[in-house]
Amino acid sequence: MITEDFFHIENKKYLTAWVLITACFALWGFANNVTTPMVNTFSKIFRISTTEASLVPVVFNLGYFCLAFPAAMFIQKFNYKWGIIVGLGLYAVGALTFIPAHWVGTFYPFLSAYFILTCGLSFLEVSCNPYIYSLGSKRHAIQRLNGAQAFNALGSVIGMLVAMSVQSRISPMDTTIRMKLPQYQFDVIKEHDLGILIQPYIYIGAVVVIMLVLMVLLKMPKDTDIHTSRNTLTILRDLLRNPSYREGVMAEFFYVGAQVCCWTFIIQYGMRVFTAEGMTEQAAEVLSQKYNVAALACFAVGRFVCTGLMRKFSPSRMLSFMGIVAMTAVLGVMLFTDRDGIYCLVVVSICLSLMFPTIYGIALVNVGENIKIAGAGLIMAILGGAFFPPIQAAVMQSNISLLGLPSTNVSFIVPLLCLGVVVWYGHRSYMRYRVMHADDETQSTPITLE
Repeated sequence: MITEDFFHIENKKYLTAWVLITACFALWGFANNVTTPMVNTFSKIFRISTTEASLVPVVFNLGYFCLAFPAAMFIQKFNYKWGIIVGLGLYAVGALTFIPAHWVGTFYPFLSAYFILTCGLSFLEVSCNPYIYSLGSKRHAIQRLNGAQAFNALGSVIGMLVAMSVQSRISPMDTTIRMKLPQYQFDVIKEHDLGILIQPYIYIGAVVVIMLVLMVLLKMPKDTDIHTSRNTLTILRDLLRNPSYREGVMAEFFYVGAQVCCWTFIIQYGMRVFTAEGMTEQAAEVLSQKYNVAALACFAVGRFVCTGLMRKFSPSRMLSFMGIVAMTAVLGVMLFTDRDGIYCLVVVSICLSLMFPTIYGIALVNVGENIKIAGAGLIMAILGGAFFPPIQAAVMQSNISLLGLPSTNVSFIVPLLCLGVVVWYGHRSYMRYRVMHADDETQSTPITLE
């Protein structure tokens, strides 16, 4: 049963703060997953290549990287609450910037809007993740973070459903016909499609403004806000000497790369399968998006299930196990050329569900008062979502064939290798905190900061 105890909210005075912060988790989950499927949509609307359209996840994740460290410095000087307020403000500005981007009517202003929006998301993640982590005992910090991240997954499902609605409402004209249209006809269709595309960003911008007002007006607990007088260089030096943290940043970089690749290119993978079955491009895209929604729904359920399982099993052991299952499923994605490959992608999403918060939580073990800068480093690792998708897109467009498999299938070697790093980190963490301290802890006891 999902209760306060399930999420380990040990002090009821933290409940209001927990509700508001978890709502922020859902908000950035929505933003991430209403955007991920837009690669193919932008490609159609602006008549650009998949590689150029993949600049959407590149810019999206670049915003996380660029603002993570400034966000950490900001909350070091002020507090978590003001970090969240700034994050919500930038989120709202970025979302509403889609209106002037629509007026301009070209691709690159939309990239600017995404960048501003994700600068806000960076502030939110740098502030909210360690805040939730600190709202209670250290012993259950990883489970508490997984519980909050479950609502991020619910926001992700809603975002994906909205993206599917956008894709079903834009012009059904396929890419080949669009490329042959005279400019004046193309402009009419583009204007229609962009009007539909920007709608969810306007609505979510309004919701974020309401959240911003609530965050300003309501009191938030300050007793869990960790401050330190140590200078930043000293903190960074200590963090780099911590192998669990150092390797955790690397594992997070590769994990986010795997997640963004799988969720971005499930559309192209599905379209290849469904058009081969005889569907039109529009119908294949909409059906692919339905499978993407199913994958996200499984991801959301997986977060809740994994949070409960952490009562009995080691987070690091669960991380490596789920990583191995995910790698096996990705191999299926590569080897199958029919719908079985899409089913495997859904299985991958289930396995991804516990990875981000678990890597984040394990990496923060024993960082102590360095938690704000440490959290920023882990959010900067989201840059992996900008680094790997263009590589996969390039493999996909190369038309390379391996063992007779199409390039779309071959391209999934990129997330396969990324997941290998996650498995390695889970095993390293297990060996470090279970085998080396076997006399102090049983293998079924959750990792703690103590």
